[in-house]
Amino acid sequence: MNKTLTASVALIALGTTAAGAADMPVKAPPPPPPVPMFSWTGFYIGANIGGAWSNNRWHDTLFLTDFNNNNNGRFIGGGQIGGNYQIGNFVIGGEWDFDWAGNNNNNGAGVFIPGVGAIAVTNNNNRWITTVAARFGWAVDHWMFYGKAGGGWVGNNNFTVTNLTTGASFTCGTFGLTNCGNNAGGWLVGAGFEYAFTNNWTVKFEYDYLGLGNRTFVIPATAPFLAGDTFTSNNRNVQMVKVGVNYLFNWGAPAASRY
Repeated sequence: MNKTLTASVALIALGTTAAGAADMPVKAPPPPPPVPMFSWTGFYIGANIGGAWSNNRWHDTLFLTDFNNNNNGRFIGGGQIGGNYQIGNFVIGGEWDFDWAGNNNNNGAGVFIPGVGAIAVTNNNNRWITTVAARFGWAVDHWMFYGKAGGGWVGNNNFTVTNLTTGASFTCGTFGLTNCGNNAGGWLVGAGFEYAFTNNWTVKFEYDYLGLGNRTFVIPATAPFLAGDTFTSNNRNVQMVKVGVNYLFNWGAPAASRY
């Protein structure tokens, strides 16, 4: 009798426990950790290709004549290196780039000067272009829209004046024409956008305007024509359009910029 009663009580207790366990809610699995936001912070290195257009005007003081160089376009290609730091959506950084320019003489149309002949001024072969600039951008996840401001330099070969009527010409370094200042610098502004198609690889499109300083050449007395004349350039600029690709050494965003 006692054994039967004890067994009944045990069965009742076991059933009560099982029923209580069945009524308990099932705990949901923890949610996956949030995916961190993409960050532009880090150093990068890359390459670019594009086109450049130069403009130059020459004025001589002896005959008060203007020589306008053609706005010649040429192929450019090179590379860039820089760094970004992202704070929220704002991105600051700096960039240095260097591009070789395809050979293309910046020839001016001839101007006829009475008693002298048809004169042409040539600025031979802008060989390279380099710029150093700060970048200020606004990031929207994998997109960044930015502006640039800084300075740039252009290297070209010789300054040449040609008498198209007689065929005579002289170039910097001849007839005592020296101090030609082949490497010219100026200020730079630009704008563009960049897209990160992976966490490390980005592609960009950019426009830059490089305003160059004036140059002055005094024709020596030993020159075959225009002796003593002074040529001054003005409104010198180079405009560039580039497409580039960068490898970003992405360090990850600071905590304040992740959320």
